[in-house]
Amino acid sequence: MTEWQKSSFSGGGDGDDCVELGHSGTGMLLREGDEPGLILAVSPASLAQPIRYPRREP
Repeated sequence: MTEWQKSSFSGGGDGDDCVELGHSGTGMLLREGDEPGLILAVSPASLAQPIRYPRREP
């Protein structure tokens, strides 16, 4: 069973308005709190890219 960690940018609390991160045997898992059944599997390198270089709005 995957243990999920809520993003610190999600405002805390138990609401569904959040992004959660989990770990699989081969990489990382992402899901949104309002759709917990939709899970994205990503590599640590692909997850690090938008964190290091966030897109800036024009």
